[in-house]
Amino acid sequence: MNLVLFTHPEFLSQQSMPRYAKMIQDGMIKRGHTVEIWTPTSRVYKLPFGKSFKKWLGYVDQFLIFPFEVKNRLKKLPVDTLFVFTDHALGPWVPLVKNRLQIIHCHDFLAQHSALGTVPENRTSWTGRLYQKIIRKGYVKGRNFISVSQNTRYDLHKFLSRVPKISEVVYNGLNQCFECGDVYVAREHFSTLINRDLSQGYLLHIGGNNWYKNRGGVIEIYCGWRKDSKYKLPLLLVGSSPSKSLIDQRNESPYKNDIFFLNDIDDNGLKLAYHGASLFLFPSLAEGFGWPIAEAMASGCPVLTTNRAPMTEVAGTAAFLIPRMPADPGLVKDWVCKAREVIDLVLNLDTEERNKIVSSGLINALRFNTEYALDKIENIYLEVIQGQKLKGKETSTHSKIALTPQENYKGPFVIPIILVCIFGIEMIEFSCRIF
Repeated sequence: MNLVLFTHPEFLSQQSMPRYAKMIQDGMIKRGHTVEIWTPTSRVYKLPFGKSFKKWLGYVDQFLIFPFEVKNRLKKLPVDTLFVFTDHALGPWVPLVKNRLQIIHCHDFLAQHSALGTVPENRTSWTGRLYQKIIRKGYVKGRNFISVSQNTRYDLHKFLSRVPKISEVVYNGLNQCFECGDVYVAREHFSTLINRDLSQGYLLHIGGNNWYKNRGGVIEIYCGWRKDSKYKLPLLLVGSSPSKSLIDQRNESPYKNDIFFLNDIDDNGLKLAYHGASLFLFPSLAEGFGWPIAEAMASGCPVLTTNRAPMTEVAGTAAFLIPRMPADPGLVKDWVCKAREVIDLVLNLDTEERNKIVSSGLINALRFNTEYALDKIENIYLEVIQGQKLKGKETSTHSKIALTPQENYKGPFVIPIILVCIFGIEMIEFSCRIF
């Protein structure tokens, strides 16, 4: 197969999406296929302007310059090239290859739901709502999709205006080798790192500051648990540098000296964190997939997570489940009480019971095998190509369609105009706030 992967530009400094695209790229090359990466280059974005302008400069690179580059490259590619969008958020580019072979990978529709006002924990500005509408107008033109969970596919079908030709679920494979390790070595490592005795264990959370990761909820659970529990284990939050609100929440806690934010942890440190943890806390409000659940289980660490899809899809029957944290602050106390009971339940397990939980998690984690996922993805790609070839034989129009990919596309002009208008209005509002 000849594959072209559309990916997010490097200057956006994302983490999970580049890893996912790299997994597909390496996996397809390993299977003997030709792979090209098409992504916007930082041209306007790298100009020396203030941070507040960077987003808009990036839009110029993504939606004004890049589409013309794509148009020129398309002429040189064979008609059986499959264009792979590694994230449905790349929707504005889908019309560029509207009449070519294409498939779209879908991860989560959290931003789309937020833009529609259905997520009270994440209000979206009107410019954000408009941007998400542009994304949606793009990906709904697709006909072939791969979702990372049943929950994501369910959301996808709600947004689509027609039944897709192909809509399959392929669970993510673990993109690193996670396995059980020496608990004592891991605890010694982090004891040295934070200058604190962790020989008795610790509670662990891994995630960024995204609203749905619910880091604030993790601290709420920890403080409520510490208040009445006989255990005094510290809490380690591994991931992005904490936001100001998280720092304030920690500083206001009577257990602030037992709450540690660990940033810039490398891959080996991440694995050690799982190895030494007494329990992994993952009370996400939502997810596209929930990689850390599978990572923790593959590392031999018990998991507490939310009883909502897709967390339940990933956890199977091997995790301890709690309700989703309520949006109503008045109900949070009861939620914390339920979580506190589960934590003590896990920590009170005897060795035999804990080993059963760990074994169940290890078996469950085997479902998330990267090579198996790549095999399924490869077969779906081939299905798209073979299906189009059969259609071409029946209609004798395939070559004609493939040679005119731009005939209905107005994206290079419409999207930048809209974004420039948004930018102008935001600058006016900004000036009014200043003066």
